Amino acid sequence: MEGTWDVVIVGGGLAGYVAANYLARTGMSTLIIEKDKKVGGRARTDKINHEFFNLGPHALYAKGNAVPILQELGIKLYGKSPKLQGLLINDQVEYAAPFNPLGVFTTDFLSWKERTEWLKVLLKLKSTDIEKLPEQTFQQWIQQLTNSKNIQALLLILGRLATYCHAPEKVSASVIVAHLQMVMKGVLYIDKGWQTIIDQLHNKAVCSGVQIQTGIKVNEIKRVDNIFRLSLSTKEELTCKYLLSTTSPQELMKMLGENITQMQMDFFTKLLPIKGAALDVALRQLPKPNRFFAMEITEPFYYSVHSNAAILSENKNTIVLHVFKYLHPNDNIDGKELKYELEQFLEKIQPGWQENKISSRFMPTITVNQRLPQIGDEKKLQRSKLEISGLYLAGDWVSSHSILAEGAVSSAKQAAEEIIEKEQR
Repeated sequence: MEGTWDVVIVGGGLAGYVAANYLARTGMSTLIIEKDKKVGGRARTDKINHEFFNLGPHALYAKGNAVPILQELGIKLYGKSPKLQGLLINDQVEYAAPFNPLGVFTTDFLSWKERTEWLKVLLKLKSTDIEKLPEQTFQQWIQQLTNSKNIQALLLILGRLATYCHAPEKVSASVIVAHLQMVMKGVLYIDKGWQTIIDQLHNKAVCSGVQIQTGIKVNEIKRVDNIFRLSLSTKEELTCKYLLSTTSPQELMKMLGENITQMQMDFFTKLLPIKGAALDVALRQLPKPNRFFAMEITEPFYYSVHSNAAILSENKNTIVLHVFKYLHPNDNIDGKELKYELEQFLEKIQPGWQENKISSRFMPTITVNQRLPQIGDEKKLQRSKLEISGLYLAGDWVSSHSILAEGAVSSAKQAAEEIIEKEQR
């Protein structure tokens, strides 16, 4: 790691590797520094026994912005789209989910009048011009769209499903609606988990000359004479011409220390993460074999059998499913209570599941995304990215109009292109 690098990327997750692969095409010397011993960040997949567990339920928008960028880099995506059918549950009452034509016409959750209105709402949702949406919250947008409490509930459910956001009174309608439009075009569950994406990006980066160092933390970043100086946890010091941070805003603030600008600090400190609690489960069989998807209507719970669409075990008969609770930013986290709630929700859908359990993993607080997208974030993001010359940002929180993998991948490509353009100038 000695000497001066053209680019140092802090963070070996999805954003860091996408950027590195674009930069490597130009021949710029590029180094990725990852604080964990294993690369991948939240796209990591853990193999437990013979099963492949993502960190909670993961889905890739089949027609989003990330897929063409990954394909442009030569990444192969293996997997299938789950079927849009399942249950909606209110206490002990079950309804067919009206997310496909059969569900719309068979569900008892909607009256005949509401079914017609729901189809019109879905058509309007597909054709909405995001650029023309006024600055309003997702909750305000829903209330203007329909007076039906049942249709409002369905839109809130879809909003959680598409973005993991459970704060409709806080989030920007334009960001949520943009993601709803993508999720309505289908999602992919990836064979053997998202680690397969990271592994391909890693191998291509290494073959292109990118250096990767793991288990090393960047303690401090200083900019002196148009060069960045990085102090590492190994007591070493690196220098580079361009610095790309793919870490969280909180980590970036710590690294910059007194070098952070007031504008960046004011913005970064107000950012709220999107969080959730996950129960990942492998079963020998499903007690109720035709139940692959369910969501609570009034409570923020999700259940889905991901192995129904993707290969997630070395044993073809094993069932891999995820149960999830979307957390509100104001929620108090009680691990024991959350685990009990998730297990009881699973029991409601698959009674007796524990008798078929092979393995399970409970995670009380997953940071799903580093930024809950709120009104006005776009302008603040643009200003904060211009504050320190030579410092570039990428990650799930950096893109103005998208979050999750969409935000990570698109912001990484944009940052890499900006660095390349500046270097060529």
